[in-house]
Amino acid sequence: MKQRIRTFGALALTLALGLALVLAGCEKASEKAPEKVAPSAEGGPKTGELKIGFVYTSPVGEAGYSWAHDQGRKAIEKLPDVKTSFAEAVKDGTDAERVIENMARSGYDLIFTTSFGFMDPTMKVAKDFPKVKFMHCSGFKSAENVSNYFGRIYQARYLTGMVAGLMTKSNIIGYVAAFPIPEVIRGINAFTLGVRSVNPKAQVRVVWTKTWFDPALEKDAAISLLDVNADVIAQHQDSPGPQEAAQQRGKYSIGYNSDMAVFAPKAHLTAAVWNWAPLYEAIVKEVRAGTWTGNRVIWWGMDKGIVDIAPFGPMVPKAVADKVLAQKAEFVKGNDKVFVGPIKDQGGKVKIPDGVKAEDKELLGMTWFVDGVVGSVQ
Repeated sequence: MKQRIRTFGALALTLALGLALVLAGCEKASEKAPEKVAPSAEGGPKTGELKIGFVYTSPVGEAGYSWAHDQGRKAIEKLPDVKTSFAEAVKDGTDAERVIENMARSGYDLIFTTSFGFMDPTMKVAKDFPKVKFMHCSGFKSAENVSNYFGRIYQARYLTGMVAGLMTKSNIIGYVAAFPIPEVIRGINAFTLGVRSVNPKAQVRVVWTKTWFDPALEKDAAISLLDVNADVIAQHQDSPGPQEAAQQRGKYSIGYNSDMAVFAPKAHLTAAVWNWAPLYEAIVKEVRAGTWTGNRVIWWGMDKGIVDIAPFGPMVPKAVADKVLAQKAEFVKGNDKVFVGPIKDQGGKVKIPDGVKAEDKELLGMTWFVDGVVGSVQ
């Protein structure tokens, strides 16, 4: 999930081990609604005004990852006796620690830190402010006053992959990717599985930018993929740079985080999008009721309304839309079969056996590419 990292030497292994430990201790907590958990050690309902802070890794702007989180913030600000504020474009490390600590010192009851790279700063500040509740997005470290949350965006990725697979003519689909961490790798794999479910001949070519928000660099990465005959460009980036590159070349694009059609109306097929409001509202209700707990993972999917796809562009045929929407209906029902075997890696080795559904700990620690991806996990 997001900005997030300074060094990448042994990152994938660290994430895989850390996430496995978290999932082992959570007993599928990701599938439980927050309202059903046991009361926290603090106990008792919270009366009066709730002061809630949000820390964003990129500018809020008009689209993208932080914009999507901010729509969730605006939703809970409409609740009775809730006051919110946010800090945007916050860098990892000492900058994040300073911002989070300032919020904790200012009497915030609950702080959402929305970037993977904010994990260690969150943990450090949480240790010094045990009465403040922290929710960290996409991480795996927790404490009595720290829990983790994310969404099964890979479901939306699968659907957008279906769109790309049905719309490509060259059978080369480009994917501009941020950092080689399980979150991003999992999304690329789900997208590719969606592509290949409708077009087994297509391939997904990956280019890493090692950025989350750098419009110029991300646009250049998309251009490099267009130069090798990619006719659909997907992305795991915050900026609409890749969308703009696709439109300028007369090709198609798949957005991420929010509906990016306004930036590339002639190219934008759809996007994998976030809707954080349901989860944020549920967490606020927990805090208000005194039932919030730390040391857990909340991982909701399309059945909870936290992930979705953007409206289809006018260039998407009805037959394509209908096929994708039929699969979306299955996800909404809770039928998640994205990572059900047989699934092979790039080398042809079976990673998920026939009929077996990958467990959450495998998905959260994913460090390999599925067959159909062209590129390396590095």
